[in-house]
Amino acid sequence: MSEIDEVLSARWVKRVIPAVVSGDTPPEFRLTFSIDEEALFVLEEEIFGKRMLFTDLDDWSISQVIAAYRSQHYVESDFRQMKDTKVVSFSPMSHWTEQKIRVHALYCTLALVVSRLMVRQTALAGVDLSVRELLRELSEIQETVLLYPGERGRPRVKRMLTEMSDTQRSLYDIFELDTYAPKR
Repeated sequence: MSEIDEVLSARWVKRVIPAVVSGDTPPEFRLTFSIDEEALFVLEEEIFGKRMLFTDLDDWSISQVIAAYRSQHYVESDFRQMKDTKVVSFSPMSHWTEQKIRVHALYCTLALVVSRLMVRQTALAGVDLSVRELLRELSEIQETVLLYPGERGRPRVKRMLTEMSDTQRSLYDIFELDTYAPKR
């Protein structure tokens, strides 16, 4: 018997409150019970809501272990992102050979890494967006090509960006998209 089992049996087994089932057929069954408020309070104070973390990383400080545990949700979020069929997803996969499946896994993982780095860069600049929101905002920054009649039959071409929202303007500046924007 473990130490926890001993503690539980010593303190709370004596406080088990019987539940009574009445009725003869399933539609008539009724469960009657009550709650021992004092026992519930003791459980809430001593056991509920507590977690025990085990690690073999002896050279880590307690705060590092707790920080690593609390950042677990980022990894879980990335796995959810890989299941999203619209943005940075692993599926649908249309490959059958092992080599092509491996290449597909590589570029999907690279896409996730790049998108997470972009989210991190925007967060450091004070713009908090999810991967989906970030990519949607970036995809809405568009270039327009205007053709004007020119001299000797050749049309003049004017390239310009469409109007941007404040978020898009921030992303434009963060990622220095002016490097790729039309110059004339």
